[in-house]
Amino acid sequence: MSVYPVVFIVLSYFVWIKCIYYRHRSSLVKSLNRFMNVLTSRDTVGADIRALVVTAHPDDECMFFAPTIIRLVELKASVHLLCLSEGNYYNQGAQRKQELLNSCAVLGIPDSRITIVDHKKLPDDPKAEWSVSLVSSLIVKHMREHSFNMVLTFDGSGVSGHANHTAIHKAVSYLASTGQVANDCRLLSLVTVGLFRKYISFLELPFSWLLPCSLRCFLGSQGYRQAKDAMYCHRTQLLWFRYLYITMSRYMFINTFQMIPQGPKNLKIY
Repeated sequence: MSVYPVVFIVLSYFVWIKCIYYRHRSSLVKSLNRFMNVLTSRDTVGADIRALVVTAHPDDECMFFAPTIIRLVELKASVHLLCLSEGNYYNQGAQRKQELLNSCAVLGIPDSRITIVDHKKLPDDPKAEWSVSLVSSLIVKHMREHSFNMVLTFDGSGVSGHANHTAIHKAVSYLASTGQVANDCRLLSLVTVGLFRKYISFLELPFSWLLPCSLRCFLGSQGYRQAKDAMYCHRTQLLWFRYLYITMSRYMFINTFQMIPQGPKNLKIY
């Protein structure tokens, strides 16, 4: 059997990926204009965005949200981070806090826009059930203090299934369903994908391009190096499988988001 058809298909796939990436910058601006209902020029749309990324632990910002943070910073958006724990599972809280600050500096978020919560009822523990009431109160307080018009966090599966991640989604969904979010604020959840798509690196790009979502952010080689450098700031977390994650995870290259609907709904919290 001739190998030429296979080579042609493979090369075509890579060309397709490259074309998608080059189209992404203009499409990202258009998506933000449409999504935010901001009628401004391409050069100023980013300045209209005040974004809050809500995470559970130090390293979440670069393991999962780096493509979005980097792209928004490139567009001159005001990007803030709210991390709801110091990551003290192995009693390394102080060190991990500094690692987070270093990572954010690489991603383009200054210290003045970073808030790290240290609360005894919000331990870094996959077995701990965070209080949705407490988490939602912390988030909404931060939102009101800074008048954000975009909030990005995990979806109901939390990418990795971590209980602390899913608790944040429940909290933001609660705020959305009870009318505690300003009308001009958009809430976005990071889409969790299956294992196959999660670990085929940038080759996953066409799937994310074709499947419907509210917002998508992609990185090229330069952005990936920036995300990787941010991850390398978390020295305490660089076990062997982290290096595999850095190389193989699509979240180092690609983020897709769905909007969290807003409106009254009965939702019991604990």
